[in-house]
Amino acid sequence: MADARSDRARRLELGRQRRAKTRAKIIAAAFELFGEEDGLYARIEDVSQRAGITRATFYDHFSGMSELREAVTYEVTHDFLTAVTHTVSLLPDPRERISVAIRFYLHRVREVPGWGRSMINLSANGIIFGAETFRQAELTVVDAIAAGHLTIVDSALGRDAILGTTIAAISTMLREERDGNYPEQVVTMILVGLGVAPADAREITERQLPALIPAPRQEQT
Repeated sequence: MADARSDRARRLELGRQRRAKTRAKIIAAAFELFGEEDGLYARIEDVSQRAGITRATFYDHFSGMSELREAVTYEVTHDFLTAVTHTVSLLPDPRERISVAIRFYLHRVREVPGWGRSMINLSANGIIFGAETFRQAELTVVDAIAAGHLTIVDSALGRDAILGTTIAAISTMLREERDGNYPEQVVTMILVGLGVAPADAREITERQLPALIPAPRQEQT
């Protein structure tokens, strides 16, 4: 009886591992497709073909492209966002937290253009940058409003100004050659739009960008 239970446990674990491996293949294939110029139009058939699976297998893991996009967005942004969130949490000024977070995102596009294209294509049919970034952006605006640093009173407006302008800037950076300090120019404009005095916005944005610090393991979810 014990041997039968042990054998069943091994088979269940092997099945779990195979399922996790297949799911990872699908997400990796989707990320590659979304990172291509026409990735916005990727279909289930395209993902299945790239992953080397059948359409039926795709549906064993995802209900459709919407659920897949959510999963890919999480996989693409979670570790990076966790590191960004941890790094900016060490900064006392919420205006600088806004500045540094946006600069991290825009400079990453220069380093990994495919990541930027994925963000554009994934955001086109869902929440900009995914739910985690969406939520964190508003929380930072709430802190800045509470500290009296912004003239706006609606945190959702601030969130949308930050995310909307940032995704537009990413699109521009992928299409055009921009000055090396273009990310800082974008951030200065956003801060001024939120109500920060122009001189203060420039000074905050010109501060040295800190090194990205991975979050301690217990902070990662």
